[in-house]
Amino acid sequence: MPILSTPLRVPARLGPLVLALCLPLTAVLIAQDGRPVSGRPRLLAEAGAAASAWETRLEDMQHAGRLRLQSSREDTMMPGRVVDRFDQYVGEVRIFGAQVVRHRSAAGAESVFGEVYVDDPAIATTPKLSADDATARVTAIAGRGPIAGRAPELVVLPMDDGSFRLTWFSHVFVRGDVLALFVDASTGDEVLRYSDLHRQSAVGTGTGVLGDRKKLATRQVTGGFLADDTLRPPSLITYDLKGAYLRAIAILDGDFPAAQSDVASDTDNVWTEGAVVDAHAYVGYTYDYYFQRFGRRGLDNNNRAIRGLVNPARPLDALQVYDDFPFFFDNAGWCSVCGSDSQGYMYFGVGFPTGFVNFDGQRIANHAGAFDVVAHELSHAVTTYSGNLIYRNESGALNEAFSDIMAAGAEFYVASSGRSALAPDYLMGEDVYTVGDRGSQAGIRSLANPAQFDQPDHYSQRYLGPFDNGGVHINSGIANHAFYLAIEGGTNRTSGLAVQGVGAANREQIERVFYRGFTQFLTPSATFAQARQATLRAASELFGDASPAFRAVSQAWTAVGVN
Repeated sequence: MPILSTPLRVPARLGPLVLALCLPLTAVLIAQDGRPVSGRPRLLAEAGAAASAWETRLEDMQHAGRLRLQSSREDTMMPGRVVDRFDQYVGEVRIFGAQVVRHRSAAGAESVFGEVYVDDPAIATTPKLSADDATARVTAIAGRGPIAGRAPELVVLPMDDGSFRLTWFSHVFVRGDVLALFVDASTGDEVLRYSDLHRQSAVGTGTGVLGDRKKLATRQVTGGFLADDTLRPPSLITYDLKGAYLRAIAILDGDFPAAQSDVASDTDNVWTEGAVVDAHAYVGYTYDYYFQRFGRRGLDNNNRAIRGLVNPARPLDALQVYDDFPFFFDNAGWCSVCGSDSQGYMYFGVGFPTGFVNFDGQRIANHAGAFDVVAHELSHAVTTYSGNLIYRNESGALNEAFSDIMAAGAEFYVASSGRSALAPDYLMGEDVYTVGDRGSQAGIRSLANPAQFDQPDHYSQRYLGPFDNGGVHINSGIANHAFYLAIEGGTNRTSGLAVQGVGAANREQIERVFYRGFTQFLTPSATFAQARQATLRAASELFGDASPAFRAVSQAWTAVGVN
């Protein structure tokens, strides 16, 4: 039986996202005295007296300029608390991924999380290559220069083998992907690359992708209405590229800014373009979920603009341009560095023409039609402006898991408010990845049963290979399943361990625990073990150590093998 009903080539699923190959690296930086430079970070997950003991040490590092304040924000879930994030530096150069987050009250440090190099890596931080030289090398390697407005940054890059490299760090938009690319600051050789594309006033009415009716906030202008939400605090704009994929690429790559003519528009405020209706309404719903459930004000907790891009191609264009722009068809994503101002965009793929299926036999509709897909991508933006989990290996899997977890929470929340006719569940993408042929099933991931879509449900079964940035869409099933078990309870199929969940009526407790743990405690290089510690700390602060929520979270992580 042919895989496709017509000869369109589409990739098999490792999670529906552009895959990147993480290159094995063994090079070691040599200090000026000839010794290899190496070291492991000290992982911090301290509270109470232990946090107070670390406070003096961290303050000394701050006074010496080794820790520098990145952000300081009021804790919206714990009155009287402030959350400080510090990046670690060697001289004037940031250590990539080394960050400490401190929660403090009037009494002092309440907790300290993250990772820090207690002893500075003894490396020279003066590059032989200038930033302009680095730009030229990036262009030679990738075929394109860094994204407009994003000059290369000099960073100390910790390697997987414990060594360090002085590198220039850039983001490059190339062949349907956004690469995080590091080149050696002395030789210009490529050191590391990975995909950093995180996929997946007036009130109008409109018909969505699935034929359902909904309201959407718009702005009236001369001659019609724009998909520009003026009712919520941030600027929330949906752009409709009407299939002009070259223009969509130019906007994302920062070649020029999106114009007002790119904003989705309608003459009578009764909208019929389903992708516009759904994307615009669902982004608003997700904003409401974050604000009403957690007190969060949008992407960065400061009402930063939220921009979505729909119809970046036409489904029929897949026949000609899929190989160059696959993410415009069977994907959705958040690009934190895209746009002429590098402020980021969400985008939503258009799916495939009627009669086409993917390798799993699924039909794929416009991704804007799935509320959980929209909430998933906006949640990637929340991660960018909180823990900023590096998009590879365990931290990348946690990044993906947080987006699935918040998407499921938003779906249940909006359904309970009566604004969505779609039944909430623990599947991801089931409304647009639908049954086609060859025994296919709807959806792309399951929090209730990760194995349904070939994901591990236990840490002992995690994927350790190079594909999918080290399995970010594969290993996310481990944390996803812990979240599900903490709510619904049940037995992990691999460990055989039972979990007493808090019950569906109390799902808000677990949503708050995971939101707080992931956004307020985790740092860029976080591991699964740190995610366990972070969520337990959040459960302790919110509900107490003797609470059903604390017990459920502890049992759930143990059941999935994270201890």
